[in-house]
Amino acid sequence: MSKEFRYVGGTFPCDQALRKVTGDLLYGCDMKPAEMLYAKLLLSPIPHGIVKRIDTAGAEKVPGVVKIFSHFNAPHKMFNSCRIIPGQKFCIEDEPLFAARVKFAGERVAAVVADSLAAAREAVSLLDVEYEELPALLTTEEALNNKAVKIQPGGNLADQYEIEVGDSAPAADCLVVESVTQTQRTHHAAIEPHVCLAHYDGSGKLTVWTPTQGVFGVRSVLAEFFNLSYSKIRVIKIPIGGSFGGKQEYLFEPVTSFMAMETRRPVKLMLDREECIIQTRVRPAVRVKIKTAVSRSGELQEFIADTTLDAGAFTGSAVDYSRTLATKAPKLYRIPHYKHTGRAVYTNTVKSGGARGWGAPEIITAVEVHMDQVAKRLQMDPLEFRLHNLVYPYDRDPVLNLSLGDARVRECLEKGAEAFHWKERFHRHAQEGGRYRRGVGLACGAHKNGMYGGFVDCTSMTLRMNEDGSLNLNASLHDVGCGTATAMKIIVAEVLDLEPDLITVTEADTELTGYDPGCYGSRVIYNVGACAKETAEKLKDKIMESAAFILQKPKEYLCMAEGHVFTMEGTDERRVLSYKEIAERAIRENYTDLGVAHTYYSPSNPGSYSVQFAEATVDTMTGLTRVTDFLAVGDVGRALNRGMIEGQFQGAVQMGIGYALCEEVKINDRGKPVNNGFKKYHLVNAPDMPDVKVLLIEHEGDDGPFGAKSVGEISAVPTAGAVINAVNHALGTSLSDMPLTPEKVLAAIKQTEDQG
Repeated sequence: MSKEFRYVGGTFPCDQALRKVTGDLLYGCDMKPAEMLYAKLLLSPIPHGIVKRIDTAGAEKVPGVVKIFSHFNAPHKMFNSCRIIPGQKFCIEDEPLFAARVKFAGERVAAVVADSLAAAREAVSLLDVEYEELPALLTTEEALNNKAVKIQPGGNLADQYEIEVGDSAPAADCLVVESVTQTQRTHHAAIEPHVCLAHYDGSGKLTVWTPTQGVFGVRSVLAEFFNLSYSKIRVIKIPIGGSFGGKQEYLFEPVTSFMAMETRRPVKLMLDREECIIQTRVRPAVRVKIKTAVSRSGELQEFIADTTLDAGAFTGSAVDYSRTLATKAPKLYRIPHYKHTGRAVYTNTVKSGGARGWGAPEIITAVEVHMDQVAKRLQMDPLEFRLHNLVYPYDRDPVLNLSLGDARVRECLEKGAEAFHWKERFHRHAQEGGRYRRGVGLACGAHKNGMYGGFVDCTSMTLRMNEDGSLNLNASLHDVGCGTATAMKIIVAEVLDLEPDLITVTEADTELTGYDPGCYGSRVIYNVGACAKETAEKLKDKIMESAAFILQKPKEYLCMAEGHVFTMEGTDERRVLSYKEIAERAIRENYTDLGVAHTYYSPSNPGSYSVQFAEATVDTMTGLTRVTDFLAVGDVGRALNRGMIEGQFQGAVQMGIGYALCEEVKINDRGKPVNNGFKKYHLVNAPDMPDVKVLLIEHEGDDGPFGAKSVGEISAVPTAGAVINAVNHALGTSLSDMPLTPEKVLAAIKQTEDQG
């Protein structure tokens, strides 16, 4: 813990940790209000076709079945699952509650609502559906080339764009390097499956309990879809058992609400693991082509990128996600001439959607693998090549025209290289041979801190001191399990100098808490945390005013520490008031409570940075790769909860290693996901993990609370690139088709050997 702070920089347990490990905390799966009904979905077994007929006779005979829904008795209105506010750009409304024409294997065709989950499951198995199959376009190439088959009414191209900044032409003698990287679909793999509970009561009010990352976005979508007043909809955020971006979009709130409105009873929809993989969202597959021109001394002159994102069958967040790909490389490198063309393409496959890092892991992996290839062609150390080109503090982002803030990526690289002993290991491993070959790799990553520059990024909250001196922070928090609530307690506790345990914080509830867009865009610590700090400072001022009234002393003669206000040394007499005394007497003597409300508007959006170093060992006989050592360096601004930040990096590295080596939602030639459970969807487990060391670079150069910047997403950005570069260093290959499965590794080894 920093000596200048009492709480900031320490290590505190995640809020509600004890309740979580003892099973006392109720998740959506545990909730069961009176007269609740269970819903079970019927998902399409084919990737493209018309739902001609649904025979429900057998299902209706199952005892306990209340109602069966499909497009034959549901609204045909469409919605977009990623809309946060009315009129939001790039939100094409093209997803129905139930399909009349299915567009991917896994789309909702029907649902059974019953008194028990067993009855709902049995009834779904008895539904007999007649499909008229249509040609399926399973790849972006097929979708772009086939004009006859239209997945969406407007065709198969969801969006395309071009961004170009700078105009410096590269010198004639520049080295030109080209590469192609293919990233894959991945599953979020949160322990908690997707769940939603809704009830439409006799007064015409719709209440939805959901582990969402944005209650106000849910309310907006539901209000428009059902033509309800916002005042007639209440959305309550319930505990999340992991998200990683998978619960950012509003996937099941509309369909669950519809079933609740039709039955006039609470309805819970809970998915199993197979349904989570094939029906929700996946991290999109992206094909990235990069062409760079570099001077012989190692300075980037030109960077041209072209990306094709597989949107899956519906728009969702795909357009915004695709365009975000163009904003990452200029946050990381100084590029005199930058051009990025991109497109999002519909396919008859599972829907793409928000995932941790929101495009940064996809594009940065491609960029960092490419940078290693450039360094190799220049016969330069990859570290030295990056130092020639990385951004400096307070450079401007040329695409968004914003300051990058106190960007410390160069410091991350230099201090990380020293701690990892990069130079020694890079040259030593390059000389090794034998069956087991070791290599080291590094990658730099960049992300953002909120939505400033895109739209007004604001949040509102209130803070009130109770009569005993404890505090209630009323805020629309969307804690996804990473300790957001604890971080807010630390911030308030630091300002008011009292124990964090004396502070209670709320989670989001559209009826009771102030407006906040939600947990996405790495905005929470930087923006919501800044709001908590300013709100606490306003309350501090009010406490001091109340103490001054009680003590009959000017505020300038008073000090605050450890839950007390006292007169300074040198005054006539030393007097002390506890927060409890101040709160009680404020009510009793001044007829006022100690509470404040505040709305915060973010003034900036600096870059977040991480540089990561990996050592990998490759078995050249089997193609199996094991990451044996890892260092994650993070430009965090200021560590609020040190232990939780280190845990964030360690968990992110585990996800990133899986992204590099083994995770993939595979689609067969019939359009069906073939690894629709954890038996076949391979994750990196704890026994396969290296000891992940974490090095934090701290400073106070930006506008976050006490200088803090986001961690949750940037921690996952450069991992895969570092691992892939380590494998390529070990083998002398240029692998870039993810994941690096043993089959791909063995093929690359053979190709290298054949080329001599």
